[in-house]
Amino acid sequence: MKHPLDMIFRPRSVAVIGATSRKGSIGRETLHNILQAEFNGKVFPVNPSAEVIQSIKAYPSVLDIPDMVDMAIIIVRKEFVRDVAIQCGKKGVKGLVVITAGFSEVGKEGKKREQEVLAVCNEYGMRMIGPNCFGVVNTDPEINLNATFGKTYPRRGRIGFVTQSGAMGEAIMNIARDLGIGFSCVASIGNKADISSNDMLEYFKRDPNTDIILLYLENFGNPVKFTKIAREVCRIKPIVAVKSGRTSLGAKAASSHTGALAGLDVGVDALFEQTGVMRVDTVEELFDVANALSKQPVPKGNRVVVVTNAGGPGILATDALINHGMEMPALSESTVKKLKTFIPAEASFSNPMDMVAGAGPKEFKQTLDAVKNDARYDSIIPICVPPVTIDQMKVAETIAEAVSKSKKTVLACFMGTGLSSPSMNYLREHGVPVYIFPEAIAKTLSIIHKYRRRISEPCGKFKTFKVDKEKVQQIIDNARSEGRGSIVGDEAISILSAYGIQAMAYRYAWSAEEAVKVAGEMGYPVVMKINTPPILHKTEVGGVMVDLRTDKEVFDGFTSLKKRISELGEKGKFSVAMQGLITGGVETVMGMTIDPSFGPLIMFGLGGIYVEIMKDVSFRINPLTDVGADAMIHSLKSFPLLNGFRGAPPVNQKVLKETLLRLSQLVKDITCFAEIDINPFIVSPDKKRCAAVDARFILTKK
Repeated sequence: MKHPLDMIFRPRSVAVIGATSRKGSIGRETLHNILQAEFNGKVFPVNPSAEVIQSIKAYPSVLDIPDMVDMAIIIVRKEFVRDVAIQCGKKGVKGLVVITAGFSEVGKEGKKREQEVLAVCNEYGMRMIGPNCFGVVNTDPEINLNATFGKTYPRRGRIGFVTQSGAMGEAIMNIARDLGIGFSCVASIGNKADISSNDMLEYFKRDPNTDIILLYLENFGNPVKFTKIAREVCRIKPIVAVKSGRTSLGAKAASSHTGALAGLDVGVDALFEQTGVMRVDTVEELFDVANALSKQPVPKGNRVVVVTNAGGPGILATDALINHGMEMPALSESTVKKLKTFIPAEASFSNPMDMVAGAGPKEFKQTLDAVKNDARYDSIIPICVPPVTIDQMKVAETIAEAVSKSKKTVLACFMGTGLSSPSMNYLREHGVPVYIFPEAIAKTLSIIHKYRRRISEPCGKFKTFKVDKEKVQQIIDNARSEGRGSIVGDEAISILSAYGIQAMAYRYAWSAEEAVKVAGEMGYPVVMKINTPPILHKTEVGGVMVDLRTDKEVFDGFTSLKKRISELGEKGKFSVAMQGLITGGVETVMGMTIDPSFGPLIMFGLGGIYVEIMKDVSFRINPLTDVGADAMIHSLKSFPLLNGFRGAPPVNQKVLKETLLRLSQLVKDITCFAEIDINPFIVSPDKKRCAAVDARFILTKK
């Protein structure tokens, strides 16, 4: 055995502990599946109440088996699993698949039972799949293992599949078989008490029979480890994942914009984005992407040509492709010249290439021969809506023949023929993925293109800056000693400055006359904010006045703010904080919030008062690399505003990038921040006019 998990996926002998002859029982169906798949190894049914099960000699316990046992499948009552595991350990079994349920998924007592079984595995050096799982499959002809209780033995293929849900695992295997999608190995990991999706990723990374990895996940056990492994694996083998649990019935309370914007699923999106994992929203999309990856090469770019015999579907395809960020260049002159030699003049010699309704096998063949050699395209989408006058099987045969030697990615669409029609089955069998609707192809190509782009990027480097960590800690200690849970105002600006983040300094005034004097010394225009009492969201209570340009405006502004605070019922001495006004820049927001599973998440987006309305933000799991910081900036829908829109000069993106990296270092160095908001951070073309205007730090509870 080359790998510890080979004892589970490539065993030479299997004991089915809890095997029975009772039809419909899990013990009976599991043993039956192993035999029906013609497992290339020894099989030992174990049942103390039977001498023979399904014509095979049975044994009272695993200890009574005279031969060595590599792997044991445990299907006994939950109360007996620990004792059976001990017997397996004494026997020298190295791999367990515990199908029995009733462990951590049912509560505290079940969790205790699970930990006891895991302790036995650790004591005897056994690896365990489960408990509460569906089983495992290996379609390698040298193994032929179907150690599940399902109704379907999957087709052989080169896809490794990991699922936390046994029911979803069986459903996916059933549908995949109908779609012509095959698997190398399937692992239902259940409660993943021992073997997790991380272990399976490492195993599939080394498995020569696996080229693609599919994941159905419900939660992450060790997201830090997953990040490291997935980042490595994705550059070798593509990973496609469905992660359930996107929504929550209750939203967590958050004191910062960053916390409010960080929904339940933001960390998962950030994790997959940073590692290169292709996240899909539905199981249907999982099949769509798996179908394309398993039968066609990854396209070299996002340029697509559509060849169709119907205008409507061509338009649908075009809309979907463009909306998903794909490109549809016009046909080259040489390609158009070839097409005009055999396509009627009423056809559309553009992209999409509409050959009109009369087009049949011959026209598809000639058109595909022409466009497949056009260097303008990376992918080809043949769309066929078969009229009664056209033999759709002949069209399918023609498409398969025409693109058989093409290095471009080809995804076909046959509308109105049925999912399992002979023509669609023919295309699948000949390596051409086929879809019912063109929108699914557009989404699939978009997902794969993003994957290709991510893995082609350099990994990036972590930057370290010279900072004043001690000063920050002193500010935090002072706040805690005074019983404050947040840091705002001048202290917040001082924290930023200590980490080299450019920030606008404050000056204070306790009277209208003093405010006028300070404004004159600073130079107009100025910004005035409530300083006492300290309020986290000053704008929400009308506590900020912007672009004050005269002594009178400052005097009246101070008076107005003081009156507003008194109306709120606040008492005590009132003061304002004043800053110079930066004009001609773009307001951005930066921050951090803690995800319970993934730890600190760094946020960047369009800032100011619109951040929670527009929600044009990007999240990344900390720490950030230089490449990650760049990706955050470029991922915004509003990036054109930063890059120079309608003749405006581009902002200084180097300052943005460095500020994000300095924020990342601050979050890594100082672990007592629950939330951070830097809003707004004004960024301008001129480096000297880039600065944080306001900031707030929420401290964790001791």
